[in-house]
Amino acid sequence: MFKPTPEFGFALKATDGLARRGTLTTAWGQVETPVFMPVGTAATVKGMMPESVVSTGASIILANTYHLMLRPGAERVAKLGGVRKMMGWDGPLLTDSGGFQVMSLGSLRKLDEDGVTFKSHLDGSQHRLTPKRSTEIQYLLDATITMAFDECTPFPATKLVAAESMALSMRWAKRSREAFHPRTGYGQFGIVQGSVFSDLRAESVAALEGIGFEGYAVGGLAVGEGQSAMFETLEETTPLMLDNKPRYLMGVGKPSDLVGGVARGIDMFDCVLPTRSGRTGQGFTRRGPVNLKNARHADDPRPLDESCSCPACARYSRAYLHHLFKAEEVLSLMLLSWHNIHYYQDLMREMRRAIEIERFSEFEILFHTMQGLGDIDPL
Repeated sequence: MFKPTPEFGFALKATDGLARRGTLTTAWGQVETPVFMPVGTAATVKGMMPESVVSTGASIILANTYHLMLRPGAERVAKLGGVRKMMGWDGPLLTDSGGFQVMSLGSLRKLDEDGVTFKSHLDGSQHRLTPKRSTEIQYLLDATITMAFDECTPFPATKLVAAESMALSMRWAKRSREAFHPRTGYGQFGIVQGSVFSDLRAESVAALEGIGFEGYAVGGLAVGEGQSAMFETLEETTPLMLDNKPRYLMGVGKPSDLVGGVARGIDMFDCVLPTRSGRTGQGFTRRGPVNLKNARHADDPRPLDESCSCPACARYSRAYLHHLFKAEEVLSLMLLSWHNIHYYQDLMREMRRAIEIERFSEFEILFHTMQGLGDIDPL
């Protein structure tokens, strides 16, 4: 039976400097911000069951238009009830529009005013994405949050190239908005572009707010410009954005990126890094990253992170995790991916609390101090 759902909305609860603490309300539940969204590119967070993802404290995940349109196909997903029902995820879902993935194809894509024609990386078959089709696919996927289709400007780019790319993305944003199917509890985000040029970013913000979206993302960063340039761009961009709408920094990132992004007014993040690192033996801890393939862990009875309550830390030793990776056991990547997502969620919880009690600057100092200590043996 259909049940009435809440209006899609964002409530700002507290601020500390530029850092923001809020609540995003959707048809499929509330999301406390700042938030990190685990990436489930192909309708699965790699190496994890949905209930495992929930156990970390994650309240919203991300899936990808490009990958799901190629396999198993948007219409097939729709027949199965959408991504959420198909994969067994009971919370909100955000879908990337496919713009970044198409940009990454390089010579396999052809760009024009109306969209992009490209060859699949799977089998070389030809496909086309336009603002209308991308938005339609996300509707078929039953995305709680749909992203406008944009061109992710490559880095480096001249100002002229960046300006032309941004202007195209703004025209596509308008077409994406026109194609969006409004539903109670669902929303669509526009994407701010403009590379590292502050005046282009300002122009993009104004254009998107003129169109009107339920939220706004900052795209085209973490593409090679470096952390300092990314932070400088955020410092020049977020103060121009609406206070009463969520702000999403796409594809970011390392723990220090998340802390720096929150300090500069960002509410939402996503990145493949926690699970990708988990599959290659890198665990994130309060003292910085640890490479569990390193031989020095072979006889270490300690948990990966003494202050973490995830299954990898609560039940197993570094020595056992090291053994699993050396033996190439699937359990190794499952446990470490679980740990990394848990660590990211703990980090976001700590930031939310620090903002609430107006001690975010102290938290930021402590975070960098602890990360700078490295993986020191306390014994």
